[in-house]
Amino acid sequence: MNKLKKIGLAAVVMVGLVGSGTLTNSASVDAASNGIDTTVVNEKWGKPTFVYGGGLSEAQIKETEQLLNIKDLDNVASVAVTGKDLQHYLNTGSGNTANMISSVLVQKEDEGTGVKVTIETPENISEITQEQYANAAITAGVNDAKIMVASVRPVTGESALTGIYKAFDVNGEELDQDRMEVAQEELETTNEIAQENAENSDFDSAKLDKAIIEIKQALADLKEQQGQLATKEDIKQIIDEALANNQLENVVTQQQIDQLMALFEKYQKTSAIDSQQVKEQLQNLSETVKDKIGNVVQQAEDSGLTDKIGNFFKQIWDAIVGLFN
Repeated sequence: MNKLKKIGLAAVVMVGLVGSGTLTNSASVDAASNGIDTTVVNEKWGKPTFVYGGGLSEAQIKETEQLLNIKDLDNVASVAVTGKDLQHYLNTGSGNTANMISSVLVQKEDEGTGVKVTIETPENISEITQEQYANAAITAGVNDAKIMVASVRPVTGESALTGIYKAFDVNGEELDQDRMEVAQEELETTNEIAQENAENSDFDSAKLDKAIIEIKQALADLKEQQGQLATKEDIKQIIDEALANNQLENVVTQQQIDQLMALFEKYQKTSAIDSQQVKEQLQNLSETVKDKIGNVVQQAEDSGLTDKIGNFFKQIWDAIVGLFN
């Protein structure tokens, strides 16, 4: 019985290692490096734009300001995003402003910076990743911007993308309607695939984000080389290769592949396919995603977690062998 207790104790130790925060929360790390300074006015780009959900009360707007670390409202341009905006930018939705909860703070950056998204309230926007937002925003035509997303309560987070579009619109940068609509479909499709695989230990959302980038890059390269859009067979091959490159070929289902095919048939018919700007933004995002995947592994190695896991299983084995000695 004492030996069995040792096995149980070893298991408890392992749970403690995993639950103790050995792996740093990536959202909090990114937030520290990608925050938007509202203590001063950037004279080159002007004020950051705070687009808050139109469904928020005055108290909730104030709370959202704090969540986005807005220090001085005089240095920020503020505007609400409404249900009508959702219909205007995406040609969808009921127009119900009460459903618009998630909010964004957007700052234009120097050329070559790329699109950097941080989710300040991951506990309230748990379905959509930072990279999914960035990927979709690039599809819509957003470039070189810092974007902070927050919500005062649990939401799916889709209205944040509409808020990003409005931030650019009120600053005189009108985005392409077709690309915004495809970007919304991209966000919904990738999020749905991620949620359907959430309980699959072989699935990694960051790897799906990277695969989506690779598919876009491959479609653009094919168009440039051949002078024409990819066929359905081409798209299927490109998707299969991107999934295999990211160890997802046995994870993503055929139905989900069909969803991706439908998405990218629409994607390649937008101006994003020929955009040099999109290529540059995707390259920046690709490096960010690669770093994110690499950092998880590196953090585990640096913390000694991999050694601890190995020692844990050794303890289990030794204890089992000891039962029969």
